[in-house]
Amino acid sequence: MPEPFITYRGTVYPWHCDHMGHMNVMWYVGKFDEGTWHILAKAGATPSRMQSEGFGLVAVEQHIEYKRELCAGDLVTVRSSILEMRDKSIRFSHEMTNDQTGEVAATMVIVGVCIDSTARKARALPADIRERITALL
Repeated sequence: MPEPFITYRGTVYPWHCDHMGHMNVMWYVGKFDEGTWHILAKAGATPSRMQSEGFGLVAVEQHIEYKRELCAGDLVTVRSSILEMRDKSIRFSHEMTNDQTGEVAATMVIVGVCIDSTARKARALPADIRERITALL
C-alpha cells in the first residue's frame, strides 16, 4: 500500500457536534471531502483545470467506518493514499486520526469516476493525470 500523505488538518468545533455530544457524521464526510480535493490536486486534477478542460471527478461509491468519537476541541488529521487507478476511475482511501490520542477516528474508501462535464458521461482520465497517479501508487 502506498505511503499515505496529509490531505487535511483541522479542528472539531462545537457546531460540528450533535445532540449526542460528538461530531456528526456529516462533518466526517465534509472533512474527508476536503482531503479528496487535495489528493486530486496532487494528481493534477485541480478545480481550475477541470473547469477549463471540461471534465470532472464524481464520487460513485463511499465506504465509511466510524471507529472513535471526536468531540469539540479535538484536532484531526486526514491522511490519504491512492489505492487503484483504472482508465476512467480512481479508488483512494482516507484515514482520520485524533491528533492528541493518535487513535483512528474514521476511515473512508471512495471511488471517483472521471466525467465529461457537458455530456455528463464517463470518460478516460487525462494521460498526464494517469502518469502522476501511477507515480503515487
